[in-house]
Amino acid sequence: QVQLVESGGGLVQAGGSLRLSCAASGRFVSISVMGWYRQAPGKQRELVATLSSGGSSSYGDFLEGRFTISRDNAKNTVSLQMNSLKPEDTALYYCKATTRYANYWGQGTQVTVSS
Repeated sequence: QVQLVESGGGLVQAGGSLRLSCAASGRFVSISVMGWYRQAPGKQRELVATLSSGGSSSYGDFLEGRFTISRDNAKNTVSLQMNSLKPEDTALYYCKATTRYANYWGQGTQVTVSS
């Protein structure tokens, strides 16, 4: 089992920055992929960014280089640096961890970007 706790969400003006963090705890051997997804009201959950333990990353097409994902494998944490935020980035951001056996999700942290 993996428990994920996100932090760092909040309210920011357009053009501003936020940093999200997620810490994994519990009983597991290793986490292969950690990442972030988001879901805005009335929309489907979508990929923001993922990062494997080996360093391979993927990003949502909409990001245009504004966000950067990083990870500390030793501490089982993943962070998302979000710059040049836009009102359309407003959503509930979820941390996800993938082990050999299952996917785990955090409770989500709200990011609201005002225009």
